[in-house]
Amino acid sequence: MKPPKGWRIRTLEEVAEIQTGLSKSSSRTGEFVRLPYLRVANVQDGHFDLSEVKEIDVPTDSVDRFRVRAGDLLLTEGGDFDKLGRGAIWKGEIPNCVHQNHLFVVRADESILDRRFLASQTQAGHGRAYFQSCSKQSTNLASINSTQLRQFPVLLPPLPEQQKIADILGMWDEALEKLDALIAAKARRKQALMQQLLTGHRRLPGFSTPWRQTTFGQFLTESRIEGSDGLTAQKITVKLYGRGVFAKQERMIGSTNTKYFIRRAGQLIYSKLDFLNGAFGIIPSELDGYESTLDLPSFDVKPSADVRWLLAYLVRPEFYEKQVGAAAGGRIARRVSPHEFLKLRLKVPDVTEQRAIAAVLDSADTELRLLRQQRTALDHQKRGLMQQLLTGKIRVPL
Repeated sequence: MKPPKGWRIRTLEEVAEIQTGLSKSSSRTGEFVRLPYLRVANVQDGHFDLSEVKEIDVPTDSVDRFRVRAGDLLLTEGGDFDKLGRGAIWKGEIPNCVHQNHLFVVRADESILDRRFLASQTQAGHGRAYFQSCSKQSTNLASINSTQLRQFPVLLPPLPEQQKIADILGMWDEALEKLDALIAAKARRKQALMQQLLTGHRRLPGFSTPWRQTTFGQFLTESRIEGSDGLTAQKITVKLYGRGVFAKQERMIGSTNTKYFIRRAGQLIYSKLDFLNGAFGIIPSELDGYESTLDLPSFDVKPSADVRWLLAYLVRPEFYEKQVGAAAGGRIARRVSPHEFLKLRLKVPDVTEQRAIAAVLDSADTELRLLRQQRTALDHQKRGLMQQLLTGKIRVPL
C-alpha cells in the first residue's frame, strides 16, 4: 500500500502501547481486590454496552497493569466474525475497571497519533480487511493475537490532519448518537403504550364496552394444509421476540420423511420450542405458500379478532414469559403445543377496538421503522466518508 502524499505508514506498535488483559485463574495466590472488568460482550462497534458488567478478583500488585484508562482504545480479539477487531474508546465510564484477556487495550502516543483517528481506522475498510486477512479462522469464528495487532499498518497523516478528520467523523457520530437516543425513547414509549392499551388500563377515545374473558381458541383455528417434504419445501422460520417471519436460506436441506404444511399470508404462526421466547409472527404476503413442519404451527384468524392485535398481545414479555405452565418437556426444550396454546385465557375488547389499538401500534411501528432506516442511511454515509478520509482519497483543508 502506497500512502498519500505527506502520509506515512507505521506499525501499531511503533505509535501505541498494546496491553493484553487479565485471564481467569484459580491458581493465583496472594492478596486480591475485587474489581469490575470488561468482557468482549461489553465492547460494541464504536460504543460500550455496560448493562451487565461482571467482577473479578485481581492481584493487588497487578491492578495498575490491567486497569483501563480514559482514552484507551479497546479492541476485541474475535469470536464471531462481527466481533473481530471490534472496538471503542473508553471514557472512564466505570472507575477502577480492568479488562479480560480477550480484549486488547491500545494506548496511542498522542504526540503523533490521535486516538479517535486510530479508532476510526481500525473500524473502517482498511482495518477490517487487515484483521480478516491475518485472523485465525474456523467455522463462523475468527480471532487475532497480540503479535498480529502489533503489526497493524497505521496510515499516519500529520497530526493536525488526523485531528481534523477525527473532528469531522465525530460530528457524524454525534448525529448517530442523537438518533439512537431518539429511537430508544420511541421504543420505550411504544412498549409503555402496548402495556397500557393491550391490558385495558388505557382506553382509546370512543370505547367503553367492557372487555371479556375468553381463550385464544375462540379466535384461532389451526391450519394443516398438507404440503411437500423436507427436500423440496420452501421453508420459513419465526424469529424470537416478535421479530418477524422469514424465509429459511437452506431450502434444499431436509428429509423426504419430514412432512411440511403450507402456510398462508395473514396466518398467525409461532414456534413450539421458542414460545417462551416470544417467537410469534404473522406470515407476510411474500411468503404465502411457504411451508413449515408442525413445530411451527399456523392458525387462521376468525373475523371476530384482529390478527395484529393478537400478535401485539402475544409478543409482550409480560405474556409469554409467564406461560411456563403450558410448556411440556425438559427445562432446555420446553414446547407449547397448539392444544395448550388455544386453552390459554386472555381479556379482549371487541374487534372494532382491537383494530383501533392495532392502528395506533402500527403507527408507532412505522415511526420506529422510518427512524431506523434513517439511522442506517446515515451510518452508510458516514462509513463511505470514513473510507475516503482515512485513506487520503479526500484531503481536508487545514
